[in-house]
Amino acid sequence: MTGLLEFLFEFVGMAVEGLFPEKTTRIRWKTNKGSVMPLVEIEDLPDSSRAWVFGADHDLDDSAADLLLRDVDRFLSQWHAHGAPLTTARDWKHKRFLTIAVDQSTAGASGCSIDGLFRNLKALEPRLGASLVTSGLIFYRDRKGLVVAVDRDRFTELSAEGKIAADTRVFDPTVTTLGEWRARFEQNAGDSWHAKLLGKSQPA
Repeated sequence: MTGLLEFLFEFVGMAVEGLFPEKTTRIRWKTNKGSVMPLVEIEDLPDSSRAWVFGADHDLDDSAADLLLRDVDRFLSQWHAHGAPLTTARDWKHKRFLTIAVDQSTAGASGCSIDGLFRNLKALEPRLGASLVTSGLIFYRDRKGLVVAVDRDRFTELSAEGKIAADTRVFDPTVTTLGEWRARFEQNAGDSWHAKLLGKSQPA
C-alpha cells in the first residue's frame, strides 16, 4: 500500500510540474528513509528562513534555466541535515537569480549540507555555460532595465562616468534571510551598501 501511495504522489507531482514548470510546490518521497522532503512555495516560508542567492554571470536561456531548476529540485528533494529532511523552497528571477531557502524552525541546514549545495551548483556550471557560484560580481539594472553583472572596479568606473547613480536599481545577493530578501534584494543603489561605491573617481 505504501509503495502505491509513493507512486501516486510522484505521478501527481510530475504531472503538475509538466503543466506548471515555474511552480515550486511539489511533493517528492525519499523512499530509502521513508521521509518526505517538503518543497514548498517560497512565499509560504517565514522571514526567519535561511536564504542563499546565486547570481548567474549572464542571462540563462529557457533550456539552461530548465536544466538548472530540474537539477535544483532533484537536489532539494534529497536534501537532509543530520538525517532530518529540510523544508525548502526555491525562486528563479530575471533569468539570473536562483534563491534557495530553508525553514530553520523545522530543521536547519548543517555546514556539510550547505557545502553539498554549493558543490552541486558548481558541478552544474559547465552544463549551463554560466557561473553561479561566483563572488565579487555586482548586479544592477541598466537604463533599459536589463540586468547586468560587472566586477566592483567596473561598477565604480560606471558610477564615475555618470552611468550609474543613486537611483540605479541594484541587487544584493548577500542577504541571508528571506526577510532581508523580501525587503531589500532589489533596491536603489543609494539605499544599499552599493552607495559607498558611487561617485568614486578612479586613480590615474
